[in-house]
Amino acid sequence: MALGAARSALHSLSELSLLFRSQDTSQAHGQTRTLQPKQGPLWPSCGIRNAVTKEDAATTMGKTEKRAVQFRPCIDIHKGKVKQIVGSTLKDLDGPSSSASEPVTNFESEKSAAEFASLYREDELTGGHVIMLGATPESQRAALDAVRAYPGGLQVGGGITPDNAAAYLDEGASHVIVTSYVFRDGTVDRERLQKLLRVVGRQRLVLDLSCRKKDGLYHVVTDRWQRFSDLALTPQSIAELAQSADEFLVHGVDVEGMRLGIDEELVSLLGELSPIPVTYAGGARSLADLEVVKAAGKGRVDITVGSALDIFGGDLPYRDVVNWHRKQLR
Repeated sequence: MALGAARSALHSLSELSLLFRSQDTSQAHGQTRTLQPKQGPLWPSCGIRNAVTKEDAATTMGKTEKRAVQFRPCIDIHKGKVKQIVGSTLKDLDGPSSSASEPVTNFESEKSAAEFASLYREDELTGGHVIMLGATPESQRAALDAVRAYPGGLQVGGGITPDNAAAYLDEGASHVIVTSYVFRDGTVDRERLQKLLRVVGRQRLVLDLSCRKKDGLYHVVTDRWQRFSDLALTPQSIAELAQSADEFLVHGVDVEGMRLGIDEELVSLLGELSPIPVTYAGGARSLADLEVVKAAGKGRVDITVGSALDIFGGDLPYRDVVNWHRKQLR
């Protein structure tokens, strides 16, 4: 806590801007720098894994071993504040028509992102995600404060590109989370994906495959969940993308932020198909819903709970969820 506070104090607003300069991804002697996993007392819990080949992914399709299902905490940031919103109401938060683009907010906290990060650190919850809902300067500062408060324990997403990804990792994020940069104009931009991989490496990348159902299939949605991509979640597409990521994060957008219950069909699909760790978010209301994810995902899908938690204005005690999490690890 003292170290994180001291580091945060040393970063003035002018220094913050330096974090996003291209020098973090500059090329030396014609080769792009690839970040290496950090070392330190907290880092072993970050889930750094070896790369898998195409053959490995194909072999493990549908055969991922059961492990302890984990609760993955979250910190959603909008205009520098920690909020819980209804995901389907996200619009272009950086657009000129700000009054029309405000999302429906379930909860806004008086606590900072760094305070939530410290709470998760104290409870030894790893692999949580910090999502910037519009990468404004205030939200960037809040996200950086969070990863400094819990180095190695949190992933960061929202407006991530090769130009700024290294800065978040250098400041303490275990991974960066990416959707829109890779899924451009409704399709996977493989050149952009490779460019990002050259900067951060597969072991530090989480692909956000948040999706909505269309024509009987789950399609990845981009641009703040408003645009359907042409990528459906199938055995082939998941196996291919798994070669380029350490984990998947999947929001069930149709139920996200609305406490409507778990999208069991989606969770079942993820548990059956994903050869790498995957976290599901959306609709959780109770401990019974966590058990639904555990069963539907065949013990292979982790769960995020947001709006339902009492720390975010809901009725489900955060401490009960932490205790459920610890029970899974026994």
